[in-house]
Amino acid sequence: MGMDFHDETVVINDILGVEEAETLLEWLLEHPQAQVDLSNCNHLHAANLQVLMALRPRIQAWPDDPELTDWLKAALDD
Repeated sequence: MGMDFHDETVVINDILGVEEAETLLEWLLEHPQAQVDLSNCNHLHAANLQVLMALRPRIQAWPDDPELTDWLKAALDD
């Protein structure tokens, strides 16, 4: 699985595929103050992006990949 769950933080690792979107959605709904660590993320399926766009959790760390960071910030920053 591309996610590690901690108390109030979910760490996204490597590739987060479509099959993980529902798990991410449910966890973020159960943890409304949660933070998302994307530093190790290499690819995020659009379904997961939609979850992040809908729920707007705090991003604790952006991906190490500058192109992915730019793409995500454009979609998630207000």
